[in-house]
Amino acid sequence: MRDFDIVGLGEPLIEFNQTRPGHPEFLQGYGGDTSNAIIAAARQGARCAYLTRIGADVFGEQLMQLWRDESVDTRGAMIDPHAHTGLYFVQHGPEGHVFSYMRHGSAASRMNPEDLRHGLVERAAFLHVSGISLAISATACDTVFAAIERARGAGTQVCLDSNLRLRLWPVDRARAILREAMRLADVFLPSMDDMRHLTGHTDAARTLDWIRAAGAPGVIVLKLGREGAVLDDGHGRVIVPGLVVDAIDATGAGDCFAGSLLARRAQGDDWGAAVRYANAAAALSTRGFGAVQPLPTAAEVDAFLRA
Repeated sequence: MRDFDIVGLGEPLIEFNQTRPGHPEFLQGYGGDTSNAIIAAARQGARCAYLTRIGADVFGEQLMQLWRDESVDTRGAMIDPHAHTGLYFVQHGPEGHVFSYMRHGSAASRMNPEDLRHGLVERAAFLHVSGISLAISATACDTVFAAIERARGAGTQVCLDSNLRLRLWPVDRARAILREAMRLADVFLPSMDDMRHLTGHTDAARTLDWIRAAGAPGVIVLKLGREGAVLDDGHGRVIVPGLVVDAIDATGAGDCFAGSLLARRAQGDDWGAAVRYANAAAALSTRGFGAVQPLPTAAEVDAFLRA
């Protein structure tokens, strides 16, 4: 029995989300892919902790309070007095949502392997990291690989979400580092959009073949957005269709999928059931603005699945 079901590592952010396209009206919320995923998992009943650095500023204080409110353990969230908490803006238009970041030199980008000395990684069933965690700085990248090494040594399963952001690094570097990380992961959660940039493929079967050929040894769940997901457990592939909802903002849908998937696995679901549950949770998360506020609770997901 581990102390935590899931420990996430990465960069939390303050979010300003445009509520009326074309108008300078923004709703403050919270973001950061792995932080979103951990909160989604906590709302499904998982025992979670988060590892990061935040600034000694009002935004850092707000994030710390958010995690406490969501029952996320904050012993691995370090306060850096020499750097700021990152933030971003979301604008909505005909082509979907557009992100603008103010994260250069953020506290989270100053993470280093020494920050893992608390030993929380070794006390979890799952470690959740992402391409963003790898991309924000060289020391953050080193910290992710150090956490993966600790996890593998302790029997903690590693979950990697591709979350490719080409504003953070060139595609060749992203491809090389993500390939190495996916070879060390027990669970890989790529999106079709991300893999199109990395592989050049536009269909799910060829994309999954590429991932396997690149050395990914574990379970792969290819996220297809509103079309659902494809589960490849190493023995076969199963398509899980998307679910129709009145979507407003998909900012945190992929993160909700990741956190909900790991929560259900930690609670004993098989992979098929966990993917179906995560698919429903992600659909529900698109019904409000922001990455965190619309994340559903377990009761809401259960009611949606029953209906």
